[in-house]
Amino acid sequence: MKWRTNSPSVRYPVSPADIPPQKVARRLHLTPAGFDELKLRLFARGFPRPDRDTGNYDLEAVDRWRKLRPENRHLFPELTAGGTTADSAPGRSMGERFREAKERKRHG
Repeated sequence: MKWRTNSPSVRYPVSPADIPPQKVARRLHLTPAGFDELKLRLFARGFPRPDRDTGNYDLEAVDRWRKLRPENRHLFPELTAGGTTADSAPGRSMGERFREAKERKRHG
């Protein structure tokens, strides 16, 4: 049997869940040195800390942190504790919201 030497070493690719600091820097569009310089300020703002054993960062936690920054939080209501927007306030049905919108339109 002849072995192929140009075959990939990984049969099924796996998307990483934990990534090294260099990739976190790239995710934030920073150089590794820039990330290293800013990371204490980022940690003070709630940026996820690396795993104490591997030194890698949880990619999902990094992405959620980015989306939940105060300047972006309103863009991702599904990630907040309430998970509601002004148009989906609890206790009001879609029909009630429709009628209210129609009334507002009628009365200017």
